Amino acid sequence: MDITTRFAPSPTGFLHIGGARTALFNFLFAQRFGGKYLLRIEDTDRERSTKAATEAILNGLEWLGLSGQEETVFQHKNIKRHQDIAQILLDNGSAYHCYCTPEELQQMRYKALKEGRKNLYDGSWRDRSPSDAPSDISPVVRLKTELTGKTSINDLVQGPVTVDNEIIDDFILLRADGSPTYMHSVVVDDHDMQVSHVIRGDDHLNNAFRQIQLYKAMGWEIPVFAHMPLIHGQDGTKLSKRHGAIGVESYRDLGYLPDALCNYLLRLGWSHGDDEIISREDALKWFDFDKVGQSASRFDITKLDNINSIYIKNLDDDYLIKLLMKELEKHPNLIINSTTIQRIKAGIKGLKTRVKTIKELAEISTFYMAKTPLQLDQKARDILNEDAIKIINGLRESLKGLENWSELAVEAAIKLYAEKYNLKLANVALPLRVALTGTTKSPSIFEVASVLGWDEVDLRIESVCRK
Repeated sequence: MDITTRFAPSPTGFLHIGGARTALFNFLFAQRFGGKYLLRIEDTDRERSTKAATEAILNGLEWLGLSGQEETVFQHKNIKRHQDIAQILLDNGSAYHCYCTPEELQQMRYKALKEGRKNLYDGSWRDRSPSDAPSDISPVVRLKTELTGKTSINDLVQGPVTVDNEIIDDFILLRADGSPTYMHSVVVDDHDMQVSHVIRGDDHLNNAFRQIQLYKAMGWEIPVFAHMPLIHGQDGTKLSKRHGAIGVESYRDLGYLPDALCNYLLRLGWSHGDDEIISREDALKWFDFDKVGQSASRFDITKLDNINSIYIKNLDDDYLIKLLMKELEKHPNLIINSTTIQRIKAGIKGLKTRVKTIKELAEISTFYMAKTPLQLDQKARDILNEDAIKIINGLRESLKGLENWSELAVEAAIKLYAEKYNLKLANVALPLRVALTGTTKSPSIFEVASVLGWDEVDLRIESVCRK
């Protein structure tokens, strides 16, 4: 079988975490087995579909490395094709016009609910003569679904699932204004795109049984289905903004790496032994649906932070610096020139082990590019009392005489100074850290001093001592 998968989001909102995982699983499955991964924007709802949402989805997928392999299909451009298929079904007796009024439909639903029936439409126009049609009502087009028997799916995730056909109502293909419904459009487009595997969330499982009726009516090959459990919040409830249900582009802006986010999404419901860090290359070799669980996964921002921190630590320094500089350029009042950029390059190894996101990395890197005098936070100001200032001012002379300015030489000089004046090393290192970085937390102060160089160290110590 030639494998073709598709990701088909609706551009009525941002690309959320669940959608991104669906795209990832479609991509990995197609690539693993030498198939095609396609993208379709389901924008037949023209009132709710927006250009901004479409761009956000496309940009988010591109950032994740999950753009379709062929030109993106926009569903609204296929409306004529959807209408033509509905007409074929009308012509061969597999569909019919329904003239029920909204009031009549409401009464049917009320009666069905009262009787405990799941089929809310009673098929009242299924076999009626067209001569009975009222002239003042524009009809919808409904599919004649099978009234008896069963419909079964051998789902790659959920396993065998069967429903009685009597609970599947004659669903609408075309609305009264001639516009196609989702249930109709998705089947026509999947057939025309030669989609072999429909991979989506299990909130669509019930739709599959209706859609199979349409495949049968047209005599089309039915695709293989894989309905994945949804993603819940850490508390087990439906994922919402308070759990982190924000657009994928927001994770980019917060400083997450695309490979790290994909790694995390891959592990939400799929496993490969005890492996937590899984590269794109390994995922393409290992992914299949036999390791996808049937239970809902729980979104955990702490785990995402941990994975992202590992990816940052392992990222090529030159590429990491490019990402970091883009973020630092957003900060006002920084000195960005060849000297300060060189400091970032020299200090990146000590910085990247301390952060969870690129945004955090930028925040703790600013002292390398800061103007003197530094802006001290309150905790830092409290450290620089009269005694602390006297200590670091005295340290200037010990550092000034260093012939070889290096991390080891700086460390030796500071330790020697502390020992000479019977001081605890912390009583020297902490006020020096404040003077050089403006905060009480940073990489090793010996490393920081080495990266800054004697002239900048002297300038920063002098600036706090004269206050």
